[in-house]
Amino acid sequence: MSDGTLWAVVLAGSLGCYLLKLAGLSVPAAWVEQPWVSRVVDFVPAALLAALVAVQAATSGSAVVLDGRLVGLAVAALALALRAPFIVVLVLAGGAGALVHAVGG
Repeated sequence: MSDGTLWAVVLAGSLGCYLLKLAGLSVPAAWVEQPWVSRVVDFVPAALLAALVAVQAATSGSAVVLDGRLVGLAVAALALALRAPFIVVLVLAGGAGALVHAVGG
């Protein structure tokens, strides 16, 4: 990709982000104050984070893979359900994923 094309893409992306932000600020207050809107907005960040975690844990490139990352994710979910401290969750998940990788190859 040439420098000119790269800068055109960067500027177009920046303009798109600015226009999206402007569109969000232009929404009438009466629409935003409705109860169903606030309920949806409360769950959007969690849904996006869950989607990102699922994609990172179950794919490699464009292929779906089942490997130690899913085991680490399951161990992390279990540790969080048991109210373990965050550093313990990280160590357990990393250790479980590494163990599966070492054993499974």
